[in-house]
Amino acid sequence: MAIVLSLLNHKGGVGKTTSAINIGAGLVELGKKVMLIDLDPQANLTLSLGIPRQKYSIYEALRGGSELVPYQVKEGLDVVISTLDLSGAELELINEAGREFILRELLHPVMEEYDFIIIDCPPSLGLLTLNALTSSRYVIIPLQTQFLALQGLAKIKQVIDKVKFRLNKNLEIGGVIPTMYDNRKILNRDVVDTIKKFFGEKVFNTYIRDNVALAEAPAQRKDIFEYNRSSAGADDYLALCKELLERTEKVPV
Repeated sequence: MAIVLSLLNHKGGVGKTTSAINIGAGLVELGKKVMLIDLDPQANLTLSLGIPRQKYSIYEALRGGSELVPYQVKEGLDVVISTLDLSGAELELINEAGREFILRELLHPVMEEYDFIIIDCPPSLGLLTLNALTSSRYVIIPLQTQFLALQGLAKIKQVIDKVKFRLNKNLEIGGVIPTMYDNRKILNRDVVDTIKKFFGEKVFNTYIRDNVALAEAPAQRKDIFEYNRSSAGADDYLALCKELLERTEKVPV
């Protein structure tokens, strides 16, 4: 039975898509079978892996036109792609009965096929994100270690708590990932201290260091392990995945 993770932050540019791709790829490195779902209308995850336009995307699935149709990027890693069409999905689904649970229903037939299903949420707290949260066991929050990234933390926590109370009793914050971290910068260290005060033990012990290879990999349409296995980015995401496995395997799904 797959463990479903949503990567969520309503602020853009915090490393959310980078983390979704490389956590997925890192888990594959550790022997897991993973499906990524690109739930962002900007389709950055799809573009970053160089996936060509497919007949069916997450948009058609949400609209009832297909089941989930994964595209195999490599052995052990599948992706349900996104397209710009998804930008209209929230308005189109607004009158659907049970609109918050459409994605959860779509996941049921494939839950036994994967070890992990990772959802890359859009940078908003609308209906698409709500579908991701109602489908998930854990929320993973990437946070850039900059001052502005701290703004809105209370809102993210409030939304997660509300979904847990009303729609998904099993939803938990699985961890907070400090990203773009440079230990030499006092600001970065201070931001991590603030995050720890807010989230406590939920903050991962692994920080994703500021690393140029992580920015270069999407331009080559590769995950960090395919692009530069010896980079600091690859080291950090592999360590993060090991820590993630330790956390998720302790708690019954």
